[in-house]
Amino acid sequence: MRELCAAALDAATAAGAEYADARVVLKRDQLVATKNGRVERISDSESEGIGVRVLVGGAWGFACDRRLSLEGAREAALRACTFARAAAGRHSRRLAPLEPRTGTHRTPIERDPFDVPISDKIDLCLRADEALAGADVLVRQTMVRAQREHKLLLTSEGTEVEQELIESGGGIDCAAARDGVFQTRSYPSAHVGSSCQSGWEYVEGLDLVSEGPRVAEQAAALVRADECPTALTTVVLDGDQVALQVHESVGHPIELDRVYGTEASYAGTSFLKPDDLGSLRYGSELMNITADPTTRGGLGSFGFDDEGVPAAPVPVVEAGLLTGFLTSRETAARIGAGTGGSMRADGWNRMPLVRMSNLHLEPGEGDLDDLLADVDEGVYMETNRSWSIDDKRLNFQFGTQIAWEIKGGRLGRMLRDATYTGITPEFWGGLDAVAGADSWRLYGLTNCGKGQPGQSAHVSHGAAPARFLNVQVGVRR
Repeated sequence: MRELCAAALDAATAAGAEYADARVVLKRDQLVATKNGRVERISDSESEGIGVRVLVGGAWGFACDRRLSLEGAREAALRACTFARAAAGRHSRRLAPLEPRTGTHRTPIERDPFDVPISDKIDLCLRADEALAGADVLVRQTMVRAQREHKLLLTSEGTEVEQELIESGGGIDCAAARDGVFQTRSYPSAHVGSSCQSGWEYVEGLDLVSEGPRVAEQAAALVRADECPTALTTVVLDGDQVALQVHESVGHPIELDRVYGTEASYAGTSFLKPDDLGSLRYGSELMNITADPTTRGGLGSFGFDDEGVPAAPVPVVEAGLLTGFLTSRETAARIGAGTGGSMRADGWNRMPLVRMSNLHLEPGEGDLDDLLADVDEGVYMETNRSWSIDDKRLNFQFGTQIAWEIKGGRLGRMLRDATYTGITPEFWGGLDAVAGADSWRLYGLTNCGKGQPGQSAHVSHGAAPARFLNVQVGVRR
């Protein structure tokens, strides 16, 4: 791997690159999924190649090659230089200074998920599938997954870092229907389950089989539940929904390439401006958000980003004030703050982009019962079902799988089809309480999309249940 990266750098600098980096990436993905008592999918794939990024005349060029050979590495470097020269106009890109780094990083694990036999994974999924059976349940789905990514980065500035990142995850879903009403319930999270940078011990800790009956019971109850009424009211969100709220209305807007408008074709830009740093009131004084790629178990954890910047926690919102952006070395130099540290690529055949790592809403005090106790009337919402947000990340609507009315500080009747809407800084300005550290959990997402051609990033968010005032619930008529 090192010989290939070095050959690519030599070819790039000889062809006129003032900066170059080369990444060799070996990646393996495995998935086992069942549906209604049958194995629906088993996949086990491997991918390998080299990606080379260069600066020539102030313009970026990128090329890749699936051949892990000296010829492939050199040809990728030369193509990258050709692409950079083809960029029209004059460019004056600068990179934030970075001392050359050397180091290694590996996800700490107890049991390698790829050492677990496929037959054991199928058995777990089928047992969890069976546990989802219940009245009115029509569809039962289970999934377990694993990923290993081994990569080496060399740069023309002397950085050399090698990393091995290992993920494990799983989840269950079921859908129930009755009298034309269709509802779903998921555990531990919706859409793609939940994953962690960990070994197979994480999947075992999810206890998917034991959770199945509860999930099925709630799905069946939802088809008989009342619709969530429309109101301007107090809302309490569970940690899973808070995590998605952080992702969509904080994580994406603070990506500095979106702020500058250099990322717009996929999911839009941002309502923020560069000079909002240190002055914009993002939310209430209870809003404290940190980007932390050093979080143990986080899907966005690493020792070094894909520019070789060492991982370090960065406060991005402090007491409701915007104090940081997610940056690359280029955007950090442009804004005059930081050194980058948020660049990641989806494999060897993609150019690094500014991405979220692990973005956390820091905990407050108490637990869910304490948050509910102070609410005379409101709605408690749990587990994301849908999301919609405009291309500035300003106006949004989210829906959850299940909700309960809050009456006199206690949960009342179950509600279905619950949605809430808001404007990002106004919504976060209504943050009235966050549960404490004992309620704080890490939620892993594997489907964060960005870029063109598209890239999928794996990120995590730490969150606890939170309470928001004056939130529009349901569709205003």
